[in-house]
Amino acid sequence: MSAPVSPRPGEGAPPKPWLAAYPEGVPAMIDPDSAGTLVDIFDATVRRWPERPALESFGTRITYEALARHAGAVAAWLQSAGIGKGDRVAIMLPNVMAYPAILFGALIAGATVVNVNPLYTPRELALQLKDSGARIVFVLENFAHTVEAVTGEVSLDRVVVVTPGDLLGLKGAIVNLVSRYVKKAVPAYNLPGSVRFREALAAVKATPPRPAGVTLDDIAFLQYTGGTTGISKGATLTHRNVAANVIQCDTWMKPTLGDAQHVMVTALPLYHIFALTACCMVMVRKGGCQLLIANPRDLPGFVKTLKSRPFTCLSGVNTLYSALSRAPGITEVDFSKLVLCVSGGMATQGAVADRWKALTGRPIVEGYGLSETSPVITVNRLDIDSFTGTIGYPMPSTEVSVRDPETGTEVQAGSPGELCVRGPQVMRGYWNRPDETAKAMTPDGYFRTGDVALLLPDGSLKIIDRMKDMILVSGFNVYPNEVEEVVASCPGVAEVAVIGLPNDATGEQVTAYVVRAEPGLTEAEIRTWCRERLTSYKVPRHIEFRDSLPKTNVGKVLRRALKEEAASLSPRAAA
Repeated sequence: MSAPVSPRPGEGAPPKPWLAAYPEGVPAMIDPDSAGTLVDIFDATVRRWPERPALESFGTRITYEALARHAGAVAAWLQSAGIGKGDRVAIMLPNVMAYPAILFGALIAGATVVNVNPLYTPRELALQLKDSGARIVFVLENFAHTVEAVTGEVSLDRVVVVTPGDLLGLKGAIVNLVSRYVKKAVPAYNLPGSVRFREALAAVKATPPRPAGVTLDDIAFLQYTGGTTGISKGATLTHRNVAANVIQCDTWMKPTLGDAQHVMVTALPLYHIFALTACCMVMVRKGGCQLLIANPRDLPGFVKTLKSRPFTCLSGVNTLYSALSRAPGITEVDFSKLVLCVSGGMATQGAVADRWKALTGRPIVEGYGLSETSPVITVNRLDIDSFTGTIGYPMPSTEVSVRDPETGTEVQAGSPGELCVRGPQVMRGYWNRPDETAKAMTPDGYFRTGDVALLLPDGSLKIIDRMKDMILVSGFNVYPNEVEEVVASCPGVAEVAVIGLPNDATGEQVTAYVVRAEPGLTEAEIRTWCRERLTSYKVPRHIEFRDSLPKTNVGKVLRRALKEEAASLSPRAAA
């Protein structure tokens, strides 16, 4: 697969007003090759801070030295199974202790990691395994039945079954007993020829992995897009792509976080690009510890974990911050050590940010990125006093351009257009899809994000919405994010999703799906609230109350699912 043409940094680039807003000490450019591969970054931290805690899960911590030992054993086992440079290895796990060991073990062996959502249906799993050509899959036993369901459709060399208690020592046995027999969370499965994770490690005990000769140009990840607007595609991310983004993030964070030993609450799943880079890889670079949350939907358990361990950093999405801020017992959590709350993945709503600041005393620092960009493109300064409502400034060595999606020409400053980006973190292309790669890239080497944005005078950017989600009411553009922001600020609203549905008179109508925080909230109260804050054509014409909203694995609301549901109920909507 050929890489898209990318001009030299600065070639044909527009002015960069954001550089004046950079924190002191943050350079305009970084050297994407300076830290080496992701394996080099990991090895450097292990050498520098072997005794520092790297991971904590279910109350058990392991050091970087121990993590390196486990990762080396995974790499040796993979090599003994015939896995070498460029072979694809799938990881189908939530945030359990074994995940980072398997992740770095696969990279050390020279393999390409294929991150898989463990909540996938058999159909979704089969599609991803076939598309990626994965030869081996590591799967949590709770989801092994899903792998069993696709064994007749996909060709796998081996299946490795992981338990929640792996690498937890004696406590692991208790964790597994609770998972299997108390929570009854492990459906029966039959996978002949599969191997237990602990058995795989024991088989290569004291056998070091062979050097794989990993280079910056080798593919580190096939990171499949979320599929919120269509069929998922594999973004081809090289070691250089992800390592560059790690350097960009570390460079941006250093004026505020320094070189202190930090603890990152990793509640977003590591198989998602946000947590993969911003939590796992950046914390490894900084020698920090990840507090792994295996099931953030278990709010009582999540809050209990937060009460038990001081932490300094937390990453999340809007829905996670919203749920946590309302969770019973959250006011008993000690937030005094917290220095960074970063948000991405979806638009953060002002009402949620206000509640979070009132609870913790810390503002939410919003950033923006995509699977195709490793992921971080922009982020706010970490020293802000309050939530800004923007996605911040482009990272060092990152060029952005706001363009007319039809003509490809740059729009006037302050006008909405498609956000386009280029930099060392932008993917090589979509796996085995040169046609999709061509559609996603501009002739001068920018990646088309598909998001409508504004470039503000200080160089910060504001996302208006996804182009595909824009609603056209009587010829006027309505952006769901704006309407959702207003509805979410209405007293009594917990969550909201806004979509456009067909309307004979106006073409489309604004439709809002609302989850109540107060049972007595009425449609009339929401409409009155909206009419005071939105022009008439933006006010939801139809409001429907729901107990919950469909979401992706990281909590992003799936507008597409709501549209598909409406279409299935109405021939007019389907048309």
